[in-house]
Amino acid sequence: MLSRAILFLAVAAWLLLPSSLRAAEPLQGAALLKTDLLGVFAHPDDESGMAATIARYARGEGRVIAHAYCTRGEGGGNAVGTHLGPALGLLREAELRDCLHGLGVRHVFFLDQTDFFYTESLAATLRKWDREAALGGLVRIIRSLRPEVIVTMNPAPNPGQHGHHQAAGILATEAFAAAADPARFPEQLADEGLGVWQAKKLYYGGAVGEHVATLVTTEPPIEGRTPADLAATALAHHRSQGFGGIANSPWLRRPQTFALVKSVVTPAAPETDLFTGLPAPADARPASLFAGTNEAGPRLEFVPRPAIAWFRAWTAEQGLPGLGEGYAADVPVIAGEWNDVALEVRGGGETAHGTLRLTLPEGWEVRVPHPEVRLAGEAPQRVMVQVRPPAGLPADAEAAATLNDGDTALAGPARARLHPVPFARVLRTGRAPSLDDATGWERAVSLNIGTNRLWQGRVTDAADSSGDVRLLHDGRTLFVEVAVRDDVVVTNIAPDDIKGHWRSDSVELCLDPAAGAEDTTGSFKVGIFPSDSAGRVRAARDADANQGPVERTAPGFRVASARTPDGYVIRAAVPLELVAGRGPTPRRLGFNALIYDGDKADAKPGEGIGESRLAWAPRPGVQGRPEDWGRIELE
Repeated sequence: MLSRAILFLAVAAWLLLPSSLRAAEPLQGAALLKTDLLGVFAHPDDESGMAATIARYARGEGRVIAHAYCTRGEGGGNAVGTHLGPALGLLREAELRDCLHGLGVRHVFFLDQTDFFYTESLAATLRKWDREAALGGLVRIIRSLRPEVIVTMNPAPNPGQHGHHQAAGILATEAFAAAADPARFPEQLADEGLGVWQAKKLYYGGAVGEHVATLVTTEPPIEGRTPADLAATALAHHRSQGFGGIANSPWLRRPQTFALVKSVVTPAAPETDLFTGLPAPADARPASLFAGTNEAGPRLEFVPRPAIAWFRAWTAEQGLPGLGEGYAADVPVIAGEWNDVALEVRGGGETAHGTLRLTLPEGWEVRVPHPEVRLAGEAPQRVMVQVRPPAGLPADAEAAATLNDGDTALAGPARARLHPVPFARVLRTGRAPSLDDATGWERAVSLNIGTNRLWQGRVTDAADSSGDVRLLHDGRTLFVEVAVRDDVVVTNIAPDDIKGHWRSDSVELCLDPAAGAEDTTGSFKVGIFPSDSAGRVRAARDADANQGPVERTAPGFRVASARTPDGYVIRAAVPLELVAGRGPTPRRLGFNALIYDGDKADAKPGEGIGESRLAWAPRPGVQGRPEDWGRIELE
């Protein structure tokens, strides 16, 4: 009886305590899912750019964080084993869950889209993915979790921006609005017990526009460690992607920036907290912070590459026209040749005559075949001009176009970034050159890949990494020789691990039958290891429509390799039918040769050691964007 009395008194005393001093009652039902911040990404490890911020909120402030990933990363490389495809997806998901546990992320979800290979193309991504299913899945997650803030990846087609990353940003932006719209995916409301939900803020990673939040990563301390240190430890779990040695990376300790794109609250200037202004009234509606200029009257614009044109149209549809308008046209042009460049003129309701003028830097030539332009009505007119960059590899140039009536400016200036790509003519030979030595290569055209053609990483000097390419053809086969200067040649790829050539010393050959395609699905791309760990030259197609070791994917392809006093040389014979597919072999092809280098002589088997990437036609992300490859003409 005494024990019962003591128990009764203890319970009564607990009930008399203020609620703030009682133990928290366990969450149940929908409360288990209520989330403060939702991150939307394409692949496991994409959270790396904002991981310190996530650690600050989750572990430092106790906020509930959830992440949604479009894919499981099964199309990536593997620096720690032989897993590929779906098996690699399982491995990367396990690594991700360990990482997110370290960051303090409570929930993780997948949209089950395919990670097929590295591409710079959003269009190719959306052709492969089920866009509507992915959007519906993300809307379901938002309606279930009810996040206050959504952070995602910048969907702009910047050079070096993965097409899957762009798609993640597209889906997150569309879902931000769709989750609050009862007309979108109404079956979730009728059949699944969900309600509409309006998140309060949408951020893109990085600094874009006027409203940018900047969060430091080195304070405040959390359990004796900084957010950056917590992020480094967590991200090291992504070992298959080469994150094992990330702990000392200085970029983890830099401030992290986020561009506020839509918000239900008036943005603060500047923001140092993504939750500034929250909580907000439940009925608050979001406003776009990229409303655009709505210029009246005539307009003159360069016609950009397709990816930029699509992005501008999409931003207008999403109520973010200023985001697209601020994205300058980017146009590839062939060095040393005349190139057609298109402009679009809109009358804006006015009727007038004007003269089109185009200015470019010194050394560039310009022709305007039809300078007189008549403005009438709203319908756009296409006007062509011609430009010729200097030969070689000139720097990018800004073109400025105006439409004038005498001294009166009618429209413009319109501006575009013109990006020159190199050009070479390839002679025909009656006798195939040797792949074992220099015999028969005397008439080959020679292309230099010097240290000035670096597009990623760092190079100490020409002895560290550089090369020369020679090309010949016989009408049926393209012969390629790449002589690489490399003072530390690494051979750490096992015979059963022929993939992911960027992990080690290698050469990549890229051929595009369309000579300027928007994506690589119609291209021939092959990565070549000068030697695997057993001493054999090996090659595998990568990021095209038929990936895998050449023994299986490229019948007739031949390759040889030899060490040289200053590096190594690779010689390959590429059947042109592999490049052209079922169609006739075009005389003009897109072409690029890339050199990957790392100097870790004691590298573990399969370890990613990349330090630098060079190319005949260099640009960030160029391996996934044939538009920016060079051009060759088969004589």
